[in-house]
Order: sequence, then structure tokens, then C-alpha cells
Amino acid sequence: MRFRHWSVFALLTLSAFLSLSWLRAEWERRIGNGDKIYKNQILKFKERLSILQEENEKRTLELSDALNKIKCITSERTVPATELEGDMNLKTSLDFMKLSSLSYHLPHLRAHENSIYPNVIFGKNRTGVSVVMGIPTIKREKQNYLLQTLDSLFQMSKSEEDFLVVVFVAEVDEAYVNDIAKMVKDRFPQEVNSGILEVISPPVFYYPSFIDIKLTFGDSESRVRWRSKQNLDYSFLMLYAHTKGTFYLQLEDDIIAKEGYLMEMKNFALTQTTDWIVLEFSKLGFIGKLFKTEDLPLIVQFLIMFYKDKPVDWLLDHLFYVKICNPERDHVHCEKQKQKLRIQYKPSLFQHVGVYSSLPGKMQYLLDTEFLKQNGNKFAPNPPANLVTTLKAYKEYYLENAYLRKGFFWAISPKAGDYILIHFHKPLIIKEYLFASGNLQHPGDMLINTILEILPENEADYFSNLLRNGSKFDLKATNNGFFKIDGYQVT
Repeated sequence: MRFRHWSVFALLTLSAFLSLSWLRAEWERRIGNGDKIYKNQILKFKERLSILQEENEKRTLELSDALNKIKCITSERTVPATELEGDMNLKTSLDFMKLSSLSYHLPHLRAHENSIYPNVIFGKNRTGVSVVMGIPTIKREKQNYLLQTLDSLFQMSKSEEDFLVVVFVAEVDEAYVNDIAKMVKDRFPQEVNSGILEVISPPVFYYPSFIDIKLTFGDSESRVRWRSKQNLDYSFLMLYAHTKGTFYLQLEDDIIAKEGYLMEMKNFALTQTTDWIVLEFSKLGFIGKLFKTEDLPLIVQFLIMFYKDKPVDWLLDHLFYVKICNPERDHVHCEKQKQKLRIQYKPSLFQHVGVYSSLPGKMQYLLDTEFLKQNGNKFAPNPPANLVTTLKAYKEYYLENAYLRKGFFWAISPKAGDYILIHFHKPLIIKEYLFASGNLQHPGDMLINTILEILPENEADYFSNLLRNGSKFDLKATNNGFFKIDGYQVT
């Protein structure tokens, strides 16, 4: 009987254990299923959130497009006449739709084909010039280089007047356009009044919405929109310029120019004997590219046909292929043929200086290594001498580099009293001298508050020569026997 009691007890214990084990397993199974359910729900939520973000971006673009259309409809004029200078022709239509097939590639412009006028902020309708320079500019996240670019272009062509500079503010934000125009006008009043500087912008309906644009070459959507808009910017500017001069020079808003660049370009262009399409005065991107204005309508039509597909420099290369390459010949032959249409000039006349790209978030450190290279040695070699200086050289940029014409001298942390001593091995009769400092890319790095002193080998002979040449004794002597003959003071 006792055995049965223990059996019953063992049976009850085993049943309780099995029940608890089953409950625990069922609980763990449900918890595991719950985790999977929650994970699946989170993944679905992320997918929905991504879809909503994409839809939000599309709605934002659609709203921007709608606002532009509203601005266009409510605008009673396309050119702010109160701000026009001189007798600018208000009916300077760009004639987009007169170029065949463009209405197909820019269907949003069909409703405005009779009213595509540039918004001329200021200008005097200057025409008949040798060179029209086109500079597109847009909003940049950080630094704006436009004024520096214009400074360089005007400073390096002081003796020239046979040109026109057109700044194209490629934005439809009226406040921003007016701010840029005012900044340019305040900085260059003489150039504006003479008519060699104009500022224009596009009509508000010019750009498409870029919704559902096809992504190519692994580029992000923002990059594809940026480069597609660039193609439309170049096209607008070219069509505006093509009746204003003989040649059209494409520039960017972050460059500097070599002194005398304008005359060099014209001379080179006028000496060409082949039927060229572009002369390249910089090997970078779309900087320093010179076209004949009579070719611009064809180039514009080609750019707009494929504006969403590739960057402008690639499209130009395709145009050269279509114009001159034989598909039955190999790639090497084609490249040689294309060199007849695109001719490179050396040394380069323009240098890229912008670090912050017009594409948001992009940094670029592009430099044209052909810029400012000399075709030959312009100056005679400096005479043998010992060189001494208290200026500290930066890295390997020693004073000897500049004196021997093998490079340049770059000093850091200058202070009052620093000097450069040039001790010639043999006494010299010096008729003239030239000390050059500064750099186009670093205009602030130059010698200022500087005095030039000489030490004659024989003081009596020196003053006798001065008397014979009719010079006056107005030289100031220093305590160590030198004479101050020249100086440059900045206050």
C-alpha cells in the first residue's frame, strides 16, 4: 500500500514537471514568435518611412515647380525695366523654340515659347565685340568667388575694351538674384556704366522640375540634378551671347586669369587655319573654352537633347565624335581626328581657385598644372652672387630657387627689420632691376613696406656718374654705407 502511495506521488510529481516544462516551452515559443513579429513590423515601418521620405521629396519638387509657375503667371513683366541701364532691347528673346526639336526635349517651355526672355538686371545691349565671356553663378553653401573672378578678368585686360562679360545668375530666387546684382554693381560701377559688364537671370519657368530624373553612372539624385541643370545653364548663356560677338568664352565663377589673356586668345584664334569648334585655354572641365558664336546654336541643341544624360564635357566629346569620327576606324584614329576640332593652347591662361564646389557638400582641389608656365625664359639669368636672408623659408622653397629661376621663394612669419642681401661676386653696372613678389593664387603673399638699398663699390665714382647723368643727390644714406634708392610703402 505504501508502494502505491509513493507511485501516485511520483506520478503526480512527474505530471507537474511535464506541465511546467510544457508551459515554459510554450512561453519561450510565443516570446520568440513575438520577437519575429516585432522585427518584421520594424522592417515594414522602415520601408514605409523610406517611401514616405521619397514621396515627400517629390512633393517638395512639385510644390517648387508649382510656385514657379504661379510666379510666372502673376508676373506682368519679364524684365525689371526700372533697373535697366541704357536702351536694352526688352524683346531680346532667346528663340529656344526656333531650334528644331527643342520643344520635344523641353516640353515645359511649350506654353511660353513666345515669351522666353532673359531677365536683364543691368546692361547696355553691347554687341559687335570680339569676345563675349559667359560666367554662370549659383548659390554656394560657403564661399562665393564671383567678385574675385571678375577682379582678375578686368585687372588682367586693362588695355582691352573689345569684349563683354555676362554674369548669368542661374537662380529663380528674385531676392538672391538682386543681391548678387547689387554686389557686382557696387564693386564694378565703371564696368557697368561702360556696358562691358551685364548681369542676367532666367525666367522663373525656365527649369523643369527634375522629378523622376533617371540616375546614371552611379551618381546620386542630387548630383544628376546638379549636372543636368548645369547643361541648361550653359545653353541659356550661350543662346543669349551668340548674337553679341565673334567668339564666346565659357568661364566659371571661381577662376583667375593670366595677364594679357584676352590678346593671347584672340591672336591664337585668328591664326587658326583649320575648321575648329573649340579652342581650350585651360585643360580643366569647362573653363577657358572658346567657341565661334556662329556654332553656338548647334552646340546648344546637342546639349539640350542629352542634358539629363551626361555632363557637358562628355557631351561635347560626343559631338566631336559625331562630327568627325569614322565608325569604321579605330579609337586611336578617332582621337587624332577630334584634335582637329578641339585645339589645346599652352600654357593655360586660366586657373581654377575654388575649393567649395557649387554642388553642395563637395570639396574640390583642382589645379591646372599648365597655368603660368613660360614658353621661354623671359628674363636674362641673374648674375652670380651670395645670398643671405633673415626670412625663414617655408619647406624647400628657398631664396636660391627664385634667384636662380628654378622656382620661387616662400617665406613665413616676416617681421620688421628682415632683409635679403645679394652680394655680387663681381662689381656690376646695373641699368635696371626688377623685384617681383606675390602670386595670383595668393595675392596677399607679397612684399610690402619694402626698401631697396645699394652699396657702391666706389662711392666717388658712383656720385660722379650721377652728376654726368643729371641726377640729383636726394639719396638717403644708411649707417652702414648703403643708399636707399627705391621703396614701396603701404599704410
